[in-house]
Amino acid sequence: MKLDVNLCNNLKSIRTRLGMSQQELANIAGVTRQSIGGVELGQYAPSVAMSLRLAKALGCQVEDLFWFEEDLPEVEAILAGSVPKQQRSRVSLARVGDQWIAYPLVGNDAFRIEMIPADGETLAVIYPDAKESVRVEELPSISKLPLASEVASNERQSEGEAQNQNVTNKVLVRILDDIDKLHNTVVIAGCTPVLSLLARATERWHPQLRIHYRFAHSKAALHSLCKGEVHIAGMHLYDPKTGEHNIPFVREALRGKSAVLITLGVWEEGLLVPPGNPRGIKTVSDLVEFGATIVTHEAGSGGQMLLERKLQEEGVPFPTVKGFTHIVHSHQDVALSVVSGMADAGISTASIAAAFGLGFIPLHSARYDLVIIKEYLEEEPVKQFLSILGHQLVRSQLEILGGYDITKIGEVVANIS
Repeated sequence: MKLDVNLCNNLKSIRTRLGMSQQELANIAGVTRQSIGGVELGQYAPSVAMSLRLAKALGCQVEDLFWFEEDLPEVEAILAGSVPKQQRSRVSLARVGDQWIAYPLVGNDAFRIEMIPADGETLAVIYPDAKESVRVEELPSISKLPLASEVASNERQSEGEAQNQNVTNKVLVRILDDIDKLHNTVVIAGCTPVLSLLARATERWHPQLRIHYRFAHSKAALHSLCKGEVHIAGMHLYDPKTGEHNIPFVREALRGKSAVLITLGVWEEGLLVPPGNPRGIKTVSDLVEFGATIVTHEAGSGGQMLLERKLQEEGVPFPTVKGFTHIVHSHQDVALSVVSGMADAGISTASIAAAFGLGFIPLHSARYDLVIIKEYLEEEPVKQFLSILGHQLVRSQLEILGGYDITKIGEVVANIS
């Protein structure tokens, strides 16, 4: 058929994610390999019959493969706040009365802190050695769940010690929400704010799909994936021995399991500093020379590993850096520490620096990957989430955010067996 310039497709991304060659897909769909190649390159539009065959062969909906790319509409809006001059800015839009209002997504307004509605209520604790569960109200006291900062120390306990303590992680839960919605949920652990943008974009494209985003640094996210707590783990760890991102860590952690790594993009990591960089910091060694105070991330995070690696490369002893033991738990916290004057610098990303109007000193370009256990790729909610990675609506969000190279978004970078 004649090429429709407004027709976009996600065919190559889905095909390669499933480990299929063009010829294999062509054989299953009953078309030629040349047809597959032509569609992927956007050289012509497939017929309705071919579109249905391709969707069936890939186990997805036609809408996941093809969509029309119309010109994005433009509206006039009243700006409710200020934005940096001579710079494109991210905004939220709302129709108030007879006019559009644009709310700048700058600084704290670029993030949302809110009470999360409960999906259920715990009724009882189920102990492994007990014949019956114990109702929560019958327990002498209720122990709090461990915080993320406590997980590392808890994991150091030997398996034998854990068994002797007769611990349990099973509870009886009363469902407080539509159980169908709970079934149609993708759970992602990671530290990049981009995941929340992806969640919102996915839920717009697939209204029945819910994305549950759990904040966790790279190693904690990978640990949750290993434990079967999440569908997807986001990570940005660099191995200086191999020069690879993420793959060595996944191989080490997922022994006996198969997974794929799908890239989200390459982001710039470095030091956040106050606007104008008043101390003139250029390298991590300047932190000591100028007596600057820094905030750091948790052990196991990509940011902390980057800082330690750069200090070692420049021969700077960790204890000589003021604030090296001042731990914060998110990229937002790093930015807030610099904005408030509590710290002179902190490790984060170029996109965070832009959101808070801070200076940025690049140190490393890190690839951020999504790690998925292969069996999860067959689950419909996961398919729906992955189907939007190459969509222009998602690309537009990441492009305006800045600090990301998304030219290879959605590509499989590794298969781990």
